[in-house]
Amino acid sequence: MVIPILDFSLIIPEIIVVITALVVLMVAVFARGQNTTLLIILTLVGLAAALIATVSGWVGDATGFNGMVVDDQFSRFLRLILLGIATLIVLLAHQDLEEKKRAGEYLSLLLFATFGMMIMVSGADLLMIFLGLETMSICLYVLAGFQNRIKSNEASFKYFILGAFSTGFFLYGIALTFGVTGTTQLATIHQTFSENPASMGLLAYAGLGLILIGLGFKIAAVPFHFWSPDVYDGAPTSITAFMATASKAAAFAALLRILTGAFFELNLDWTQVLWVVSVITMTVGNLVAIAQTNIKRMLAYSSIAHAGYLLVGLVALDAQGASAIMYYLMIYALMNVGAFAVAILINHRGKGWYQLDDYRGAGFRNPFLAAMMAIFMLSLAGIPPTGGFVAKFYLFGAAVKTGHITLVVIAVLNSAISVFYYIRVLVLMYMQPEGEFSPIPRSALYSLVLVICAIGILGFGLFPNSALTLVGQSLPML
Repeated sequence: MVIPILDFSLIIPEIIVVITALVVLMVAVFARGQNTTLLIILTLVGLAAALIATVSGWVGDATGFNGMVVDDQFSRFLRLILLGIATLIVLLAHQDLEEKKRAGEYLSLLLFATFGMMIMVSGADLLMIFLGLETMSICLYVLAGFQNRIKSNEASFKYFILGAFSTGFFLYGIALTFGVTGTTQLATIHQTFSENPASMGLLAYAGLGLILIGLGFKIAAVPFHFWSPDVYDGAPTSITAFMATASKAAAFAALLRILTGAFFELNLDWTQVLWVVSVITMTVGNLVAIAQTNIKRMLAYSSIAHAGYLLVGLVALDAQGASAIMYYLMIYALMNVGAFAVAILINHRGKGWYQLDDYRGAGFRNPFLAAMMAIFMLSLAGIPPTGGFVAKFYLFGAAVKTGHITLVVIAVLNSAISVFYYIRVLVLMYMQPEGEFSPIPRSALYSLVLVICAIGILGFGLFPNSALTLVGQSLPML
């Protein structure tokens, strides 16, 4: 009988997040009257404690739970990104939670989803990654339909149905991989393929393909992207920002773990597939984004295009390519959270229309908000001196280094196409007359989120070296 080794010290940040979620839920259930401010403070304290635990444990690498969980610099760096995103989302959601009086359910589900993402990035076993994926997904299914509106409920239902299919593909891929190798641990799978090349047969490729399909749904890669625009449009905007950033970061981290830790011996084959998927994803995302008149749908297709750019880093899977993905995810989170924060504030009369026409003349009636949006749009377009430019430069440079010149040319052309719909927002804000609009609400917390995102984007754009060094140190597996 094998006695499991349960080293809970490896998952202290995850434990803190779960305890915080339970405390928030219990306070919401048993406290007389829903004190939204108290629940938000409890959530922020828990997230801050998890961040401190992550930073304080930044020494050495260790595995536990019979090799199912790994605590290394890679997982710690991703935890910081995920916890940082969750903190910004809580700050973004405060006003809506004050109005709806459902903070307990919202915040606890957000924390449980964050916990699932943290398990995904710490997983050293396919089953552990699957458990994290499902924890995240179930919470997001509910959060997507959190608003009591038909569009929100429809988004939740679509996300659930299509997510169930992706789960089936992922789980079947795990089953086939186990059938070939006799294990679900990433390191042992890699060892089996290395020592026994004959095991890399049709079933091994089928298992990898199904796993890629399952995760391709989560990153909204074409042709598994159909859920993304409708769900992003229908979900509460703060949750849309969370899905567009945190879930994508967790899914790409899981992809890196799986491809480098288990299936690296098959890289000549899966890189060719990812090459094609990357080109199609970025092209479809950018071309369809041009036709959008709704800011949330435009950012949804923009998110699809950025998934294509991130896949360039997976195709060029050396140390620079992997670290470029990590850096890109960090900058991408700041850009998108900031853009969605502006969208929440400029939402036309609070009716959930989110039309691009709402931005006409915004530069004259609210210069601060327009300036923030300009920074986010320029960074998404990859224009210097923003962090988006450095992230793309580093990412595409990794692909050039590994000889994928054609892929980089296509990516650069796609970036040029994307400039059109990002700059269109700036044109509306600064070169179009004002229309009739409700006053834009003032909020210190919204302003704080915007300033944090803008400073991060400009800071990492002007002084990228320290962040790039930290990211590079987080990837010892390559």
